[in-house]
Amino acid sequence: MSNPSMAANRQWSSRPADERFLSIDAMLADVIEQQKRSAAKVISSRELTFAPSGDDHKGLTVSGKAGVPFAPTHHAFNQLCQLAGAPAGYLRELPSELAADNLNYGFQVSRDVADVGLLLERNGSNMVRAATGPNYGRIWDSELIGAVRSHFGNGFDGRWHIPGEFNAKVSAETMTKEKTTLYRGDRDCWLFLCDGANDIEIPNRRHGQPGKLQRGFFAGNSEVGGGSLFGGFFVYDFMCCNHIIWGMDGFEEIRIRHTKGAPDRWIEELLPVLQAYANSDTRNIKEAIATARSQRLEAMTDKFLANRFGPKLAAKLDAVHVAEEGRPMETVWDAATAATAYARALPFIGDRVAIEREAGKLLIAA
Repeated sequence: MSNPSMAANRQWSSRPADERFLSIDAMLADVIEQQKRSAAKVISSRELTFAPSGDDHKGLTVSGKAGVPFAPTHHAFNQLCQLAGAPAGYLRELPSELAADNLNYGFQVSRDVADVGLLLERNGSNMVRAATGPNYGRIWDSELIGAVRSHFGNGFDGRWHIPGEFNAKVSAETMTKEKTTLYRGDRDCWLFLCDGANDIEIPNRRHGQPGKLQRGFFAGNSEVGGGSLFGGFFVYDFMCCNHIIWGMDGFEEIRIRHTKGAPDRWIEELLPVLQAYANSDTRNIKEAIATARSQRLEAMTDKFLANRFGPKLAAKLDAVHVAEEGRPMETVWDAATAATAYARALPFIGDRVAIEREAGKLLIAA
């Protein structure tokens, strides 16, 4: 994941109104209803036929042996073009008659792989929601959101809830589409909940002042082949009005690709973590932070950082901490927060994630 402290901001700033949900119950009802209308089929490439539709030379449908036309979504059209070996952006600029000819050639003549996995939906007008390989291991959005609802509640009444701006308490009556952290579109779902009822008290959090941290987690999925199933777990200070998460530390992520064994891996790997995270208390986190804060580095700072990040990066982390905190690095906690702060400024996703994970390991190892 790219900079996780900006993950909620990316969702908040990009999702249209119809992809924002005011409660987990409403989100779950939506995915269950769509799943009921959907069916997964594996079809031979040679049986697929593309044809223009409408009078504007822009519409396109795909049909199988039975000849029933289905219109692909924007996302499914991209997938179909990729399977056919054709550039989606270019085909979108062509009249639908020419686009259909290109796709028919790609699937019926030049394509090496024989079968295609289609996710079809019947809802007044027929729609292709996804086009994948035949061994795509689909985990339905309803499985993830249903698990969240079962273990974390509805987002308002229990211990876990939709986070408010600057840790303000939210309720079903005050929730709006501008405030929500629950999203789902035709490509994926994404949500963010926090344990706002159990603050973690941190003495001398910054500049000699005490502070509080909260536990939080992201979870997301794409049942149409747009991305992996994932869960991200962390502690943080607060979320601002632009949905930027401040003071994030200890970020750990589990990600499961939709391979053939993905449904079993979801049950074996991520679901137990969600269950444990929902039911655990904050003592283990408090103990890890307290240990990290008390474990002084003293004269071993340079060696400690160099062993974990290399000597060049160690000097940069030390400078970041002095710039942000106005004092030299003294504890393992200081090292973890400095590494996280440094990672936020890196331009490349892989570099950021690697350092953020290493920062999380510092707390675990303390």
